[in-house]
Amino acid sequence: MSVVSLRSNLFGALAATGAMAFFSVTDVTIKFLSGDYPLHEIVLFRSFIGFLTILIFFLPFVGGFSVFRTKRLGMHLFRGMCVVLANLFFFLGLAVLPLAEAVAIFFISPLLITVLSIIFLGERVGPRRWLAIFAGLIGVMMIVRPGTESFQIASVLPMLAAFCYAMLSILTRHIGGTESAVTMTLYIQISFVLVSVLMGLFLGGGQMDSDLHPSLSFLLREWHLPQAWEYWLFLAIGVSNAIAGFLISFAYRHGEATFVAPFEYVAMPISILWGVVVFGEHPDMIGFAGIALIMASGLFMVYRDIQTSQQKIAKRPRFRR
Repeated sequence: MSVVSLRSNLFGALAATGAMAFFSVTDVTIKFLSGDYPLHEIVLFRSFIGFLTILIFFLPFVGGFSVFRTKRLGMHLFRGMCVVLANLFFFLGLAVLPLAEAVAIFFISPLLITVLSIIFLGERVGPRRWLAIFAGLIGVMMIVRPGTESFQIASVLPMLAAFCYAMLSILTRHIGGTESAVTMTLYIQISFVLVSVLMGLFLGGGQMDSDLHPSLSFLLREWHLPQAWEYWLFLAIGVSNAIAGFLISFAYRHGEATFVAPFEYVAMPISILWGVVVFGEHPDMIGFAGIALIMASGLFMVYRDIQTSQQKIAKRPRFRR
């Protein structure tokens, strides 16, 4: 890895860290609203505000409306469906699961990103990083605890979200050479708006809501207008999601997927903090152990990437006069 590549990876890692901080604001606010509003109404507000945020604050600095031009519309639509499904599954699980637990389960996604980057991008992963991946999976299982009384079927939803998100990240890396971060973010917001409008038209009347399960109610609940003070929450969701979407697209456009992915683990301690402060949720010792194992595996992968890049730079032939 060259010095330039290492610098790009570090910028990508920094962007991914910032994206997780902004995504956490979205997560905690949507969980807070999940008992009163349907998911597609929240997503419509979030995406429309996010779309306006990009138009007002990003477009003037990146070429104006020319960023809508693309020769890869089909790929953008595919990415849009991946991120829509990822959000759908994750937030439906978030309505039932503790915040930290849902985020921790979702963090099988960086492990999937690493595996998929080998299959689709031809990136190499050494045996030590494979061990780190397996350690992370063990950490996820410690949190999910399949086969025990504490296991919830809703835990499957963040897992499905993780797979969709992993596909999104790989597609981002694939088209990042020709598409800007703003262009990719715009088409994602457009996908959200279109899907949420369609869901609102078919499900917004609440006629299919049977209160059988909190996740189903979150999906099928009747639309209604927010109270005056709640518009500030919807504004926070939209703005933070727009910034996070731009940062994560920037991260995977400029950095290698196997390098950037572990930095998304910063969302885990943030989610624990939000869960304790806002919802009074305290993970037990096994849950903390699983989270620690997942974070340790991610940090080890970062360490190995940096160490390998430094070794390659040191071994590079030096030209003498």
